[in-house]
Amino acid sequence: MPAPLTVILPTLNAAPMLGPTLASLYHGVDAGLIGELVFADGGSTDDTAQIADDVGARLVDSDPGRGTQLATAARSVKTPWMLIVHADTELSADWPRVVRHHITTSQKAGYFQLAFDSPSPAAKRTAGWANLRSRLFGLPYGDQGLLISTSLYGSVGGYPDIPLMEDVALVRKLRRQLVQLPATATTSAAKYEQDGYLKRGSKNLLTLGKYLLGASPETLAKKY
Repeated sequence: MPAPLTVILPTLNAAPMLGPTLASLYHGVDAGLIGELVFADGGSTDDTAQIADDVGARLVDSDPGRGTQLATAARSVKTPWMLIVHADTELSADWPRVVRHHITTSQKAGYFQLAFDSPSPAAKRTAGWANLRSRLFGLPYGDQGLLISTSLYGSVGGYPDIPLMEDVALVRKLRRQLVQLPATATTSAAKYEQDGYLKRGSKNLLTLGKYLLGASPETLAKKY
């Protein structure tokens, strides 16, 4: 039986952070779940292309901007399901079992529970809020991953070609067709620790609010 899943990683000079992400994805290769790995690249000038070649991934070149990169790569997917994972995100070892169960029992899209690679109480609180927001409002961010069938992706129009909020734009179109999966996506806390959890979290929330009220992603991206 052919492997049912294409994994897409949006990359832009992501070479230093790809190691843990790729190591966690190997569990899916070993389980016969991943048919193809795609780097949706926005013009990297580091070793990202070499890493793609080393691990047997297909590199899809695109104009920069995560929404643009993901939309470009998704158009070439041939498998019945795809999984979008950020380049600084590590999936828990049980993710292949969880994903296989989901794709054999449901046609809904799914996302993972969020954690940060930091033991600080602030990191745990921030992740807890993100998981609560996702459950209550159906608004997971891209660093929680997205598992979606290619048929559902196509039916809702896929990722918009925008520089910011592409993840929110897509999940808002999914709504009742989106569930949380019982596996974890652990993402980098570097930006939160650099800016401060309160400042970074407030900035993210303000940006989300402005977007939901109608501000253009292009304008928001310039200030983000």
